[in-house]
Amino acid sequence: MPKPIIEVENLTKKFGPFTAVNGISFSVEKGRIFGFLGPNGAGKTTSIKMLTTLLKPTSGRVLLDGHDPAADQAGVRRTFGIVFQDPSLDDELTAWENMEFHGVLYKVPPGLRKKRVEELLKVVELWDRRGDLVKQFSGGMKRRLEIARGLLHHPLILFLDEPTVGLDPQTRNHIWSYIKNLNRREGITVFFTTHYMEEAERVADQVTIIDHGRILARGTPAALKKKARAKSLEQAFIRLTGHSLRDEEASDIEHLRMARKMWRR
Repeated sequence: MPKPIIEVENLTKKFGPFTAVNGISFSVEKGRIFGFLGPNGAGKTTSIKMLTTLLKPTSGRVLLDGHDPAADQAGVRRTFGIVFQDPSLDDELTAWENMEFHGVLYKVPPGLRKKRVEELLKVVELWDRRGDLVKQFSGGMKRRLEIARGLLHHPLILFLDEPTVGLDPQTRNHIWSYIKNLNRREGITVFFTTHYMEEAERVADQVTIIDHGRILARGTPAALKKKARAKSLEQAFIRLTGHSLRDEEASDIEHLRMARKMWRR
């Protein structure tokens, strides 16, 4: 059995009296495409931030390829790339300059950096636009560039937080085709969240469902459908959580604001 590349044990994050993530445990095998699903405010983004060193856990343990984010931030950061839900490119730089800047930050040697930038821009079909300013790009082109940038330093794990939110169905399919090809070709482990249940059902090898900071279910999409006696993963999700991913609930930030107000009283 392959060794897990992501190991999470009793992970908890509290903001004052509010518990955003409540003692979750799971593991992800190397080379898997792993879907981490839950409604708004379930704890998904908080969990990803703890896995990627952006938030310190209140308690529990995380290991990424054997590295502990709490003890070895630099070692952990070399193991992953990340694409956030909100764009993080510099619109005033070209596609090439955005890639080059990322390579410098991650100390990729100049010769390898040039080769890798060219290779990745060709993979995401942006090589012919390498000299164009990013502010001229469509939403789909920006997403593809962010994925290419996240892969520049050859990470073992690619974290994708809502990578296709706000994009049209054709562009969403296009992006997932790139991700699946990269996963097969380079053996990269993909950890993603999404609001589109049909995406998760189509691309994920394994799925974990989180709600109110606790894990409710995990397994393959087929196993979860069988467990919930559902015809689709979306139907299974609704039966397991009691609501749809598209429900308008408070976000993690709104929950945090509410908790802070309560804490001040």
